[in-house]
Amino acid sequence: MDSLTQIVLGGSVAALAAPARHRRAALVTGAVLGTVPDLDVLWFGLAGSDVVTTVTWHRGPSHSLPVLLLLALGLWWLGLRYSVAIRAAPRPWLLAIVLALLTHPLLDAFTVYGTQLLWPWPMPPVMGSTVFIIDPLYTVPLLLGVIVAWWRAPREVLAVAPTRTATYGWQAATAGRNWLLGGLLLSTLYLGWSVVAKLRVDAAAKHSLAALGLAQAPRFSTPTPFNTLLWRVVVMAPDGYYIGDRSLVTDRGPMRWTLVPSDTPALAAVAGQVGVQRLLWFTHGFVGAQRQTVDGRSELVLSDLRMGLEPDYSFRYRVARQGDDGQWAPLPLVLRVEEEGGDGRARHLRWVWQRIWQAEVPAVP
Repeated sequence: MDSLTQIVLGGSVAALAAPARHRRAALVTGAVLGTVPDLDVLWFGLAGSDVVTTVTWHRGPSHSLPVLLLLALGLWWLGLRYSVAIRAAPRPWLLAIVLALLTHPLLDAFTVYGTQLLWPWPMPPVMGSTVFIIDPLYTVPLLLGVIVAWWRAPREVLAVAPTRTATYGWQAATAGRNWLLGGLLLSTLYLGWSVVAKLRVDAAAKHSLAALGLAQAPRFSTPTPFNTLLWRVVVMAPDGYYIGDRSLVTDRGPMRWTLVPSDTPALAAVAGQVGVQRLLWFTHGFVGAQRQTVDGRSELVLSDLRMGLEPDYSFRYRVARQGDDGQWAPLPLVLRVEEEGGDGRARHLRWVWQRIWQAEVPAVP
């Protein structure tokens, strides 16, 4: 998920676990720890990593639950030595640190990008694909809870009117906690709704694909940007891939599918390349292969079908060039082909909004 979401989620769970008198410190600590796993991108930049390494190792070791648990224990041990607050309430602060770190990859696993939760165990990234990487309906309740909890955090008891001040402090602490709990509850319920929505879409897709003989074909479903009402389903086929969309607001009956050709023989020819193998593992095999002519030669471009709308995908790679003998030769570097600019994204978002409410909308131009 986006950085703001991880910040407010980390702050929320840490502040709920820590003592009320430490709430502001916990909000700050949780916000910082909630961003720590994503700092792996800084390392990739400093190391000058190629794009395949950067993309496929992001959400790798830094998002591993065992690694983060060890990090949490190490930070807690340091806190026992150098933090008065942690020494005053060691067990609540241990829980706060663990939750702030571990909720980050667990939430990321609900997106389509994928998260290597059990690294170094050699398993493909977990991609629940029930929420888009940015979804205001998930983030806003958490953000409101954090703002109110910060504002209503207990203050030092004043010397004057101690009874009234203590009462105010207790009420403020309770109000802040209730807002944090409410925000976390609403966001969690929304996440639960996204799972139910995905199950409904998958059931409709499976029923429609049975008529095409593709009920058991590899497929995935994912929400379109910023919502969980319009979904996109991609189904792999021997000669390409089918794309269908489903609005939970307007669509009824069988889904309609569009076949997009893919150069599967060329993909099979380059599948042994190390970079291509890594991409296929990372994407669970959901890639499209198209030829592009560059300087009179055919180049093979692979698209990660999980992120983007046809034909504009966020991650596209030139992986090989065809020689005079018809054989595919690896390119010196696996290069990213940039996605369409702001105008293209605006067209996609307009289409998404229209398609949620209308069953028949022309394809994105």
